[in-house]
Amino acid sequence: MLRSACKLLLSLILLCPVVSNAVATDPSLDMGDSTLVAPVVLDGEVLFRLRGQSAIPASYRSRQVQDRIIQLAADASLDPAEIRLEALEDRVALMVGEQRLVILFPADAEIEQIPLPLLADAARNRIVHAVEQYRALRSTDRLLRNTGVLAVITILAALLLWGISALFGWLNRLVERRVKRHIKQLEQASHRVIDAGQIWGWFGGGLRALRALTLFALALVWLETALGLYPWTRPLARQLLQLVLDPVKQMAGGIIESLPDLIFLAVLTVVIRFILRVVRTFFDRVDRGWIRLQTFERDLALPTYRIIRVVILVFALVIAYPYIPGSDSDAFKGMSIFFGVILSIGSSSFIANIIAGYSLIYRRAFREGDHIRVGELEGEVVDMKTMNTRIRSMKNEEINIPNSILLGSAVINFSSYQRDPGLILHTEVGIGYDVSWRQVEAMLLEAAKRTDGLRQEPTPFVLQKSLGDFTVVYQLNAYCTDTSRRNALYSSLHGHVQDVFNEYGVQIMSPNYVADPEQSKLVPPEQWYTAPAEPPAG
Repeated sequence: MLRSACKLLLSLILLCPVVSNAVATDPSLDMGDSTLVAPVVLDGEVLFRLRGQSAIPASYRSRQVQDRIIQLAADASLDPAEIRLEALEDRVALMVGEQRLVILFPADAEIEQIPLPLLADAARNRIVHAVEQYRALRSTDRLLRNTGVLAVITILAALLLWGISALFGWLNRLVERRVKRHIKQLEQASHRVIDAGQIWGWFGGGLRALRALTLFALALVWLETALGLYPWTRPLARQLLQLVLDPVKQMAGGIIESLPDLIFLAVLTVVIRFILRVVRTFFDRVDRGWIRLQTFERDLALPTYRIIRVVILVFALVIAYPYIPGSDSDAFKGMSIFFGVILSIGSSSFIANIIAGYSLIYRRAFREGDHIRVGELEGEVVDMKTMNTRIRSMKNEEINIPNSILLGSAVINFSSYQRDPGLILHTEVGIGYDVSWRQVEAMLLEAAKRTDGLRQEPTPFVLQKSLGDFTVVYQLNAYCTDTSRRNALYSSLHGHVQDVFNEYGVQIMSPNYVADPEQSKLVPPEQWYTAPAEPPAG
């Protein structure tokens, strides 16, 4: 018995390590090609490997041999110890009774780089051991015992799950009681520079991540143990841990391999952040007026910083691209091209609005707070962004206008000259030829003088716009400095024009004139405040 065990151990030692070494040192063999080499596997354990040809692939040979071994293991009347070796001319057959399990050729021995008889003896011993193990694992007693073990470990896992949840709940309450108060004190001491909510969120996130990792490890151990109890799921149990560890190993290996590039990217990030901070500080001081440039307006400081920041980031990306791990792979290049195409197709209007936004900023067509008109839209500029501009209408409505529309439209700015000399408000009236134009001009100037909010310097003036068939069209022009009251000033001015013309008995003939009426269309002073109108106080 001891002699057989030693022989089996010797066969295993000769077969297992030599397989990988022989295949690794022989470049003519490709272990990944099932046409050349394929393993014979029973319950996830590799017994030996077979060589194939183009006519008979190795995978086909190994599948047939595996089916014969399973038939042998399933037939309790056959003793695997009775497997014998029959040497033929250039091959060795493994037989049990009259059934042939496998025929080993010299090409199979070349895989392991050992003599053919030694390979045949090692294969026989491994088959015997695998068949015995196959039968033992599927015995009724073994299955019942493993089922009991499964019930026990499931109960233990449930208890551990409850204990871990309770432990982390207690730990969370402990940390909240001990740490949260100190974090709030630290926030107060730093004059709210440190955000207590954010720091507490980091603590809570760390505890939740540790709890999830612990529960995942518990579930993985239970699943691997449970699957390993039954022969049908044992191969999956052997691969389960590798399925989790292999990606971790690959990521760790990739990080170690890319460590010089990652260090370069880290240094580049620090340098770029420092440069951006210096540039931001400079333009912030220009925006605040601490640094004055003769040919540069303060309002352009922050938009200019944004453009320079984009240029610096693009330059940094060009430098960093070759050092990004995986940037030379076909998948990375393909994704870069894909996203580039998507960006170019879907962002045409996006890019157009951004370019239009910066064009408007540097054109200085208007600023925030200005009163503008674009087509039929009119209001005060509330906010100027790179994509759109928001204005508030005279009716207190918010209007969003894409910058590309603003760039292609005529923009009337009422606020550019409202301070010096002021925006000119103008209104027109038609007066008959029977009234002296000097009197009309004096009355219009009197109406402008009575209107509060209109400037008297520069002085208002009157233009005779046209000599019509029946009337002369006069235009009154007056300066104002508050464009936000433009509508109210127009209303007040029109009221004073009517009052002055009524006082002097001059009829306004516009907009249409047919014939002289029998009685002038005037409102006598005693009817100026007919109900419900009320006279001014005092």
